[in-house]
Amino acid sequence: MRRMLRRLPRYCQIRRNFEGAGHLIEVYVSMTMEILHNGHLKVLKEAKRHGRVTVGLLTDAALENKKALPLLSFEQRREILESLDCVDAVIAQDTWGFDAILEQYKPNVFVHGDKWDGPLQGMRDRVIEQLKSYGGQFVELPYSHEFDTGSIAPQMTAALASPYARQKAFRRLLESQRLVRILEAHSPLAALIGENMQVERDGKILQFDGFWSSSLTDSTEMGLPDIEALDVSRRLQNIDEIYEVTTKPLVMDADTGGKPEHFELRTRTMERMGIAAAIIEDKTGLKKNSLLGTDVPQTQADVSEFCEKIQAGIEGQKYNGLMVIARLESLILGKGVDDALMRADAYVGAGAGAVMIHSKEKEPDEVFAFTDQFRKTHPDVPIVVVPSSYNRVKDHELQEHGVKVIIYANHMLRASYKAMEKVAQAILANGRTAEIEDDIISIKQILKLIPGTT
Repeated sequence: MRRMLRRLPRYCQIRRNFEGAGHLIEVYVSMTMEILHNGHLKVLKEAKRHGRVTVGLLTDAALENKKALPLLSFEQRREILESLDCVDAVIAQDTWGFDAILEQYKPNVFVHGDKWDGPLQGMRDRVIEQLKSYGGQFVELPYSHEFDTGSIAPQMTAALASPYARQKAFRRLLESQRLVRILEAHSPLAALIGENMQVERDGKILQFDGFWSSSLTDSTEMGLPDIEALDVSRRLQNIDEIYEVTTKPLVMDADTGGKPEHFELRTRTMERMGIAAAIIEDKTGLKKNSLLGTDVPQTQADVSEFCEKIQAGIEGQKYNGLMVIARLESLILGKGVDDALMRADAYVGAGAGAVMIHSKEKEPDEVFAFTDQFRKTHPDVPIVVVPSSYNRVKDHELQEHGVKVIIYANHMLRASYKAMEKVAQAILANGRTAEIEDDIISIKQILKLIPGTT
């Protein structure tokens, strides 16, 4: 703090001098800085030769759909940069592009490396043109390969995969991203696919932000009914195996949570393992799958008793690393939006970190009726949805209605079943495997898929 105060008068003087020329910043450098290395230092030291250096540090929000969250939070990264003698000021850069920054601050010198691929593609020419419009200088430096982030991938992976890091990452995603996408993973292989999947859509790099451990898919894979028959320890073992090969956070379908006393004990185990959140549904008695609705007997829990269960799950933790999310079954059981809103208010009051609204209808009307009303009274509480039945709704439409988390709850298992069924049938029908080889992964790909196999 003393260091920042000592610099303040000099900064103000320089700012006044540059305001006269239209420049509010002398030298601007944009950085994510997943981890500080000598490549960053070379850029900053070269930038310092041109004057007072301001680093535009990309916030978590700016990285959405562009890059994975850095291991360190924005505040931690900023503190590191502010401690360097070659950095005079650090500001938050809330956008991925540079248009708004150049328009607002009009830096005299803009410094950047010569690596403009991936999400940065096409930005270089725009930066140069914008600098020319007011007489700014463009300084481009060779990209440093001496300490590429890839060379420390094993160490970074180990840090990202730690229990505490996964839990912190989930909360940071909820705070910084407009939409969080969670994919069901019933096995380590399914999780590996989700971990590495990326697509480009509308100029954005989209990826899954974490995994869903589904009671339905775990039970189905073991040939058991989805009635909480599968032992919790077996499900936790599967999560542990998924954690061995991934780094992203995982949300667990904890069914009804059982008795409050049992849920309290289980949350300690889940917290210790690094599970980011546990979703419990407000039903009681023998659990049946929600998409069966009122076709089978299902009983909703008493509000006060369910609140006690939420509180037990929170109070049982050591450092409150596990988020408890309340799943509302009011729409499933035909009790309507008003009942769901009443219960949501109570569950949030009991400490639920988010609410999940569930529906078996093919259209999202009742879900949107809930989300629109809930947002008026709880603007900051995350809303979770599982659009398995109303599957024609696009992700951006859900986001527009206040949804923060979308869980694709069973699709990886359903896809694997259809693929295996098709292959087994074709082998019997043709008496050989030649006809299906193009539809399945090759043995060479299998050998390359898992590190250490070859």
